[in-house]
Amino acid sequence: MPDIEHYANRLEVADPLREPVIRAAIRTLHLPPGSRGLDAGCGIGLQIPLLAKAVGPTGHVTGLDISPAFLDRARKLVAQVDLSERVSFREGNIHQLPFDDDTFDWLWSADCAGYPTRSPLPLMRELVRVVRPGGTVAILVWSSQMLLPGRPLLEARLNATGAGIAPFSRDMEPEQHFLRALGWFRGVGLEGCTVRTLVGDLQGPLTGEMRTALVDLFEMRWTGAQTELSSEDWAEYQRLCQSQSPDCILDRPGYYAFFTESLFCGQVVK
Repeated sequence: MPDIEHYANRLEVADPLREPVIRAAIRTLHLPPGSRGLDAGCGIGLQIPLLAKAVGPTGHVTGLDISPAFLDRARKLVAQVDLSERVSFREGNIHQLPFDDDTFDWLWSADCAGYPTRSPLPLMRELVRVVRPGGTVAILVWSSQMLLPGRPLLEARLNATGAGIAPFSRDMEPEQHFLRALGWFRGVGLEGCTVRTLVGDLQGPLTGEMRTALVDLFEMRWTGAQTELSSEDWAEYQRLCQSQSPDCILDRPGYYAFFTESLFCGQVVK
């Protein structure tokens, strides 16, 4: 439970950083008013209010997650924004969805279905199964970042470590990488497959909320990289990226960084 709570808190801390980009991604889907959709791997429910507002007062969103603790937090979040009547939750595994065929008009999954372990095509077939013909399947993934302006070599070395390439691992086949998802979509017969990359820009001076989100992102992406870096590179990472460091790069007035999220979409064959 402490690990779950820690991860849930991290999701909340990161939300101000990502929410504008995720909101833009949802807008590009043009979800039909009154439609019914599934957030597969909804976590603590941060995107569910955005999805529910996109389909309007006659629409409905179901959030599914394997963690009861995450679902509890998601229910509380939805209640706080008065959307409980338009949202429901279900505990379950995205690899074995507890829904009948053709249940939903669309399916959304952010930071979950896009990161399969070894077998993306069976997972994609299961996602497609619960979406009606003509409906949309959409997967959003964090796809890149440039967070250390003026330190390209250090950032490249950090990103080349096992921590930096996660959730991909060194022994995975290239086809299993999430940026190959267009192939997965086409491989299960989806039509009109597209990918669009959205950019989140950040510039100083940062608000306290945004600074905290970026410090947490540094830790999440690179803390495990220490064993694969030289002592000099690790010391430089700590000098530039630790919150309490007097040289923290986030406190420089000219700070600029960006990250990208890639949205893969396809339509179920009619």
